[in-house]
Amino acid sequence: MPTKGTVFCGNGMKHILLIGTGGTIASEITETGLAPELTTEQLLSHIPSIRDICQADCVQLLNLDSTNMTPIHRQTIVRCLREHYWSYDGFVLTHGTDTMAYTAAALSYMVQNSPKPIILTGAQKPIGFDSTDSKENLMNAFRCATEDLPGISIVFDNKVILGTRAKKTRSKSFHAFSSINYPYLGVLRDGILLRYIRQECGSIPHFYEELDTKVSLVKLIPGMSREVLDFLFARNDALIIESFGVGGVPDTGDFYDCIREWKQKGKFVILTTQVENEGSDLGVYHVGHRLKNSLGVLEAYDMTTESVLAKMMWILGMTRDPETVARMFYTPVAQDILWPAGQIAHPLR
Repeated sequence: MPTKGTVFCGNGMKHILLIGTGGTIASEITETGLAPELTTEQLLSHIPSIRDICQADCVQLLNLDSTNMTPIHRQTIVRCLREHYWSYDGFVLTHGTDTMAYTAAALSYMVQNSPKPIILTGAQKPIGFDSTDSKENLMNAFRCATEDLPGISIVFDNKVILGTRAKKTRSKSFHAFSSINYPYLGVLRDGILLRYIRQECGSIPHFYEELDTKVSLVKLIPGMSREVLDFLFARNDALIIESFGVGGVPDTGDFYDCIREWKQKGKFVILTTQVENEGSDLGVYHVGHRLKNSLGVLEAYDMTTESVLAKMMWILGMTRDPETVARMFYTPVAQDILWPAGQIAHPLR
């Protein structure tokens, strides 16, 4: 059960809720390696100067290595945000780095148009280590939570990254996250937020909790057989295929027949690319042209894989109508897609 407590208070300051879910930032050394054991109150005891920034309350919601984070846990986070939303000016969510981008993307669809900041942060080294990025990241997250920075974002290594555009691109160094195909929302210099972009928002947020978790992902490799796709299609409602380059599947090995057959059975197919930057463009090569123009698969364009996965879970949690699914997929949410064909010009041309 989550526990809540007030740690630091001040007069006339913003009121921020810290929600703990575990991760490296809250980990300690055990006999079998690092494991999340610290509470949110213990985290804040390491940065007493937080009292100069805001009033801080704590909720210990989860205590997980983020490898163990599932869509059900993200639904729990959304319920917590909904419950406390009107009692606070902003929110800081501590989270393990390995799946933080997946959670940031999911929250971007499940909590839309929030006028209040919802900041995710974590660390590459635990807060109790001498050489750690935890304290700076946590302080910066609180600073951003008191600013006019609406919506979902990740604050890490003095960068502010849009939730739908974040990806973990380094496994050990402090500069762990990159913003894919989109500028940073801002940077922090000497504890001051320099905001470049303000997300659009409404006057009230829209919360969504229903998800279709039967959405899977396959990374195309040279020589893969269609049996891999058949196996995943049979067990899921949608399959995201990470293809090569600008996109396509082999025109040998019955790949096209496989996709056509499963689409006729009501399955959804989304093509994206394994290449992090610049996105897909299925119409360029023969191996992609047929997918787009004859089979009618959805194309991710410049979306991150994390956002494609989260968006399809969100959409299929509401509808299975193919036209509605396509319309919702190509409708931008939190700047997740910038150039669906025929709607918005390709930004790189």
